[in-house]
Amino acid sequence: MTSITYIGMDVHTTNYTICAFQIDGEKVFGQTTLNPDVKELVKYLTRLQERLGKNTQFICGYEAGCLGYTLYHDLKGLGYECVILAPTTMATSPNEKIKTDKRDAVKIAKCLAYGTYSPVYVPTDEDNAVKEYIRMRDDAKNLLKQTKQQIIAFCTRHGKHFDGKSYWTQKHIAWLGALQMKDEMLQETLTEYMLTYHHLSDKVDRYDKRIEELAQKESYAENVKKLVCFKGIKTHTALSLLVEIGDFKRFPSAQQFAAFLGLVPRENSSGDKQRRFGITKAGNSHLRRLLTESANCFNRGSVGKKSKVLKARQAGNLPEVIAYADKGNERLRRRYIRIAMRSKANIAKIAVARELACFVWGMMTGHLS
Repeated sequence: MTSITYIGMDVHTTNYTICAFQIDGEKVFGQTTLNPDVKELVKYLTRLQERLGKNTQFICGYEAGCLGYTLYHDLKGLGYECVILAPTTMATSPNEKIKTDKRDAVKIAKCLAYGTYSPVYVPTDEDNAVKEYIRMRDDAKNLLKQTKQQIIAFCTRHGKHFDGKSYWTQKHIAWLGALQMKDEMLQETLTEYMLTYHHLSDKVDRYDKRIEELAQKESYAENVKKLVCFKGIKTHTALSLLVEIGDFKRFPSAQQFAAFLGLVPRENSSGDKQRRFGITKAGNSHLRRLLTESANCFNRGSVGKKSKVLKARQAGNLPEVIAYADKGNERLRRRYIRIAMRSKANIAKIAVARELACFVWGMMTGHLS
């Protein structure tokens, strides 16, 4: 008869802390620390197999973190079953005061054994590669944003104020290019800032063009075309959703998809008392930020009216797809107005982001009614 041994692994770039656990007898054993090398881990599992017998099956697991999916693929390639655990879903004790690598390895092993966790979705190699490219683009965009803030702050510190309506228009960039500082060193500093700005701006534009090309791949084109029917979702956000989520049907309901993104409120209710707080912020923070930014556009425009740009994005889709997106766009615009009138705009934005996530789930799973 086959027995199962659960291998909890607390993994870092410097070392792996390992332990084995069997449900029978609540037995923790084989605790050790290894060099961060899959070969060392295989040697450990081989020695354990000799000790426990050939009828032992191993199920290995580690928390999602800096190592990504490399160790997972290495173990799978060698024939071992492996799971990546989502840290926010693992059962923990509220009274836990001591945290060590050994304790974490034991916790992971027990979560594997008793099923008190949710596994991380492992994307295909193609999805993972596209995801990394998009995140690289977002890093460059953040650097560009910081550079813009630094330039504005530099000008303000030295008494240079732009009298136009908004920053980073063509008029504002021309003003910065013609700006004369009173000191030669200050002029050189501004020139270097502007060189950095133009370099990063060109880089982001190049990345965006490449993302548009990637979205035209056969594996993504149809679903990207559907998602951009929603107001606030363009190619970048649509492709990010596809490569990071993979199979939307792994979420049984729209509410569970929103919960995965951390867009549902925290709650601490007992008896007749109900206490609700801000959103959980669990799960995929990258997609949560993108959907929140998308929701911000619903504070503009009139209910029921579509811009020429949105009509162009919707062109070529099936009538039921366009009708579903229009229903969502109209509902979300009304919801934003209703919540913003009685509460803060940020609350309206998060509420709309949560419902937008639900509409996205419906579009990707065929629930268009």
